[in-house]
Amino acid sequence: MARTPEDLELEAAYAHCHEIVAARAKNFIYSFMLLPPARRRGLEAIYAYCRVADDFADDDGLETVERASLLADLRLRLHQALPLSGDARQDPAPPNPEIDPLMLALADTAQRFGIQRLDLDLVAIGCEQDLIKARYANWEELRDYCYHVASAVGLACLEVFGYRGPEAEVRTLGVDLGLAMQLTNVIRDVREDVERDRIYLPADELERFGIDEAQLREGRVDDNWRAFAAFQVARARDLFERAAPLERYVRRRSRICPAALATIYKAVLNEIEAADYDVFSRRASLSGRRKLGLLGQAFGRTIAGALTP
Repeated sequence: MARTPEDLELEAAYAHCHEIVAARAKNFIYSFMLLPPARRRGLEAIYAYCRVADDFADDDGLETVERASLLADLRLRLHQALPLSGDARQDPAPPNPEIDPLMLALADTAQRFGIQRLDLDLVAIGCEQDLIKARYANWEELRDYCYHVASAVGLACLEVFGYRGPEAEVRTLGVDLGLAMQLTNVIRDVREDVERDRIYLPADELERFGIDEAQLREGRVDDNWRAFAAFQVARARDLFERAAPLERYVRRRSRICPAALATIYKAVLNEIEAADYDVFSRRASLSGRRKLGLLGQAFGRTIAGALTP
């Protein structure tokens, strides 16, 4: 069957999203590799949107007011692409060929899989928070931020994965996985964040372990820092453990994705530990070969532990 101009336009829109993810979200591209094509494209549309939002918030070449304007426009385009209730499961709207490729792909993904607009909206709201808030008093404040920029992403992805089981329970597990991943990012990226004058680490816990901002700016690794970093790594591991049952609820063909993400991010925590918690001298990272190996491990685990059809 010959493809229509609309088919070609949609294909180009998804290709645009793939390019963004391949260039800017390398941990995720590995976890998407073994998914069925339609679900892979849907996840790439979601992550391309998140990447664009994050890049707007972090563009140091622009004034804060300009970055805020870009994020506001992104949210407006999202609302236009997913109008009315914003829940495509209840009130689907056809993709609008007049909107940009990113939103065209998102609109099609929402139609296919029933993504709730609120989950995507929260991501941009979290990125907007980076423009006005650079310190976090406690874990509760940091947790709220992580929910916006990571857990909300996971909740949108759950609809693309497909799952069986109580929605509230499954979404709670998805929230925990997002929190674990974002906290891993926070620990890994302390140096880069401090250079931007952002300190996501909970202030009350820094004080409890005897660490001040001067030490973070110096990048000084001492026993206080090691104890603090070990505490945060343990918190992230606990969140990963709490999220582990998610895999059994996700459809078998999609289960590899959350399994691979958890495996890769837990390996980053291992790298931080192996470096004796020195996240200042070198950013903890994994090679492409290592990620492929971890993907294979995750695949084997999901096959061996498959509990649902």
